[in-house]
Amino acid sequence: MLKNRNAIVTGATSGIGLGIAKALAGHGCNLMIGGIAPAGVPERLCREIADEHGVTVIHSGADLSSPEATRGLAADAIRAFGHIDILVNDAGLQYVAPIVDYPDEKWDLLRAVMLDAPFHLIKAVLPGMLERKWGRIVNISSVMGVIAAPHKPAYVSAKHGLAGLTKAVALEVAPDGITCNAILPGTVLTDVIKSQLPNQAKVLGCTEEEAMDRVFTQNHPTRRLIDASEIGATVAFLCSEGAKSITGVLLPVDGGYTAR
Repeated sequence: MLKNRNAIVTGATSGIGLGIAKALAGHGCNLMIGGIAPAGVPERLCREIADEHGVTVIHSGADLSSPEATRGLAADAIRAFGHIDILVNDAGLQYVAPIVDYPDEKWDLLRAVMLDAPFHLIKAVLPGMLERKWGRIVNISSVMGVIAAPHKPAYVSAKHGLAGLTKAVALEVAPDGITCNAILPGTVLTDVIKSQLPNQAKVLGCTEEEAMDRVFTQNHPTRRLIDASEIGATVAFLCSEGAKSITGVLLPVDGGYTAR
């Protein structure tokens, strides 16, 4: 479906981003995966994905809080592949605190990684997409891109901003064969979620299974968390020819979370 397309996927050394990278590779995409990981992990992931799917996979550990490093990631990918067909902005992080106690530096960091970096990467890859009259941009937002929660001002603001950026880009490039959409996941079952369960169970005085339901799945009418592969499959569809008329969309993949 996407054979010989070239993609950048940020935040792809674990979790949702890794699920997206594997899905795109499964459809024939060459990849630059961005992300910070322990020594040796990025190289192992690149090798495993490349061997399994017969594609080229390279890694960038660029610091996306730096505009210069972010632009450098795009330049490195374009230099390696010649051009970029698909950009998936997934890199993200969280910090939780009441707004009166919220550190200024955390506000700046979350905004830089989750809103500024997508802007810089979109700006860097668009000229080539416009020249070829084909491109797919998928921003990984969150249900917090359309709703909110206390103690998460930077995350909620960045994700709302990313929704606006998605729509603005989509309208601008719609006549040029380029789509720009955002996926709004609910809670995805990642290693980060799994690592929280023992402490949550201890605090609540219950089993880990009960903690999973009380803390994470109760907001999902499906009563289960989302697998990263589901987000990957959705991204792959949005990048397909079958989705060429889908643009400017904020697509919840949330088990019914935002339907309440």
